[in-house]
Amino acid sequence: MAGGGYPEWIGLDNYTRLLEDDNFWASFRNIIFLIVAMAVVPTLIGLVLAAVLFDYVAKAIGPRTASALRSGFYLPQVLPVAVTGIVWGWILNPSFGALNAILTSAQLDGLAKNWLGDPAYALYSVMVVMIWFQVGYPVVMFMSGLQRVDPELYEAASIDGAGWWRRFTRIAVHQIKPEIYVVLVTTTIAALKIFGQIYVLTRGGPGNATLVPSYFAYQNFFEKAQVGYGSAIATVLALIIVVLSVVFLRIQARDERRDLA
Repeated sequence: MAGGGYPEWIGLDNYTRLLEDDNFWASFRNIIFLIVAMAVVPTLIGLVLAAVLFDYVAKAIGPRTASALRSGFYLPQVLPVAVTGIVWGWILNPSFGALNAILTSAQLDGLAKNWLGDPAYALYSVMVVMIWFQVGYPVVMFMSGLQRVDPELYEAASIDGAGWWRRFTRIAVHQIKPEIYVVLVTTTIAALKIFGQIYVLTRGGPGNATLVPSYFAYQNFFEKAQVGYGSAIATVLALIIVVLSVVFLRIQARDERRDLA
């Protein structure tokens, strides 16, 4: 069906059209960057932050302080998307934004940019926002996982001369593999279907610099009334999510069988 009128069977024409649509391919190219920003980077940062909060802050200052910091990292997850988008839109505004104002006051005028309006910087700016938004989730998950690690393993490693980093990489990371898989699966899916932040911050622009499949489907559904084409985009996105989920689950199951062997 081409629009919102009387349905007309056109077979696989919409999927053929996808293969020739530069905007479609651009949206999936942008999604790769957002997967890095929402899944890979937050997972790595979350591992380190969780270990620091669990091993140092909780022991040196107190568990309440560690819990308060954990809650602070998680706060962006519970704030409405519209609120965070408006705040970041103000921070990154080229005319009166806080970031450019700070750079100007520090006599770094050359670094002040049109962060969301320049195609060269828009996607990277959105990536930074999404790292900030996402990092609290893995911190909470990994701190929960670290609580079930047997302290005797740490003590034995310390006796053998292992430092904190070696204990973290060789013991803690291995013990919390289930949490790592969960975080990677859920954050990757969240990146693939991201919509709200893009809608509030950039509307997919400038041009197609921050266009993503979910927003591209929305454009065709509601702005262009090309319901059939929008459905084709949504269907391809859903299939990719299902395939990636199955791949992640099989990798996790294989690693669990290998650990039990």
